[in-house]
Amino acid sequence: MRRNAELGRFRVVLRTSLGFAALGVGSSVCGSGVVALLLLLQGLPSDVGDHGWVLGLTAAGIVALFLMVGTFWTAWLQRRTAVWFVLGRPPTEAEARRALRLPVDMAVVSGTLWLIGTVVLAVLAGVLGSPADAAGMALTIGLGGLTTVGLTYLAAEWVARPVMTIALAVTPPRGSLPVTVLTRLVVTWALASGVPFVGVLVVATPPDLGSGDHTASLVMLSVIGLVVGAFGTALLARAVAAPLHRLRIALDRIARGSTDVAVDVDDSSEIGMLQTSVNELAAGLREQDRMRDLFGRHVGTEVARHALEYGASLSGDVREVTALFVDVVDSTALAYHTPPEELVGKLNRLFASVVDAVNSRGGLVNKFQGDAALCVFGAPTRHADAPTSALAAARAIRDAVREAGELDLGIGVASGQVFAGQLGTSSRLEYTVIGDAVNEAARLTEHAKSVPSRVLASDAVLTEALTSERERWSKHGEIVLRGRQEPTLAWTC
Repeated sequence: MRRNAELGRFRVVLRTSLGFAALGVGSSVCGSGVVALLLLLQGLPSDVGDHGWVLGLTAAGIVALFLMVGTFWTAWLQRRTAVWFVLGRPPTEAEARRALRLPVDMAVVSGTLWLIGTVVLAVLAGVLGSPADAAGMALTIGLGGLTTVGLTYLAAEWVARPVMTIALAVTPPRGSLPVTVLTRLVVTWALASGVPFVGVLVVATPPDLGSGDHTASLVMLSVIGLVVGAFGTALLARAVAAPLHRLRIALDRIARGSTDVAVDVDDSSEIGMLQTSVNELAAGLREQDRMRDLFGRHVGTEVARHALEYGASLSGDVREVTALFVDVVDSTALAYHTPPEELVGKLNRLFASVVDAVNSRGGLVNKFQGDAALCVFGAPTRHADAPTSALAAARAIRDAVREAGELDLGIGVASGQVFAGQLGTSSRLEYTVIGDAVNEAARLTEHAKSVPSRVLASDAVLTEALTSERERWSKHGEIVLRGRQEPTLAWTC
């Protein structure tokens, strides 16, 4: 696997290196050929008289020399990038910044060589001919050089895309950008319109530079403008339109609720900033989902939804609810004789039964209190038939625990008005229910531990329950609950 990864990285480096080499040689050769053709059409070499061959040989020698110099210069610039890329390690910030400068460095290399060639050949044309010949030579070669440099810059961004993607992971585009969309637009405009139109103006307006056929030169300039403009526009579209298309797809997925979205940051301009922002947006949404999930697991999904909808504040209201309290029988002795890990496993299985029974019937497991659990039907969301659902949940919990055979428990069910809302301080809140119904359910649980059915419910709950559920219950009798003077009529099943 590691060998395959190394081979894959090597192929990418080789493809990138060959791409830079082909780009440097190809752009220089094509640019030199076009410039030579324009010079011939203008008749500039012949205008210097018998020494035109000197100018031609010098130009050919300069092109050959600069091809070698440019190739070695580009390889020297790229070597620092190829090292960490082949080794498969992330680049340092300095290495990443150098990698991001590759397109600009390529343009600088090309521009420097073209500038030197322009100066040398213009001076030579002026020595062998006249100042007009020097001016014509400088303008023609200079415009050809500008075109070549612009194409080199745009094409280098495309060739260096795999390396730039890794570099941008280390130094995301922020603050002052080395490249902007405006820069690309200006370069593309210069290639498609600016340079060709300047060439047309130079040829068509006096003083005439060269004695050749101006019509052929104008046609040639028009063709160059069309071809180079189309190529430059294609590179611009690839650099701008393609990333925007991927961003639109990513945002559509996010809008449909998908947060496992990641966009490759492969651009150092504003588009790269936008790619980074989309990734940060997706990461933020994933974190929110994770927090919402954890929040829901701790307080219940209904409480979480209520808090997200109405906000977190020290407020609540009085509700008519049915409280269900579950407590393990003789938990102190159980904890003494049972290893902690085993006891926790039994309690978790008990609470799983409680959660399943209560959630499936529209209730809320409000809190776990050691080996006990408080469940509420009717808060925070209202319940159409809280007493019936609570009684059915109590039977389901009792049956599930008996079937497991691990623990013994008591269950109490009571109805009444309670305060349901946030309790605590502004920095620490807990959703809870407080009222006599909760206390009554807890006291009934104490007595239920000694009842064979292990379940007791108050008369108020049975009075409000549906007949189909009430028929499953029978009167247990009146009992005096701790803290009360009047007896309470209890039912069992």
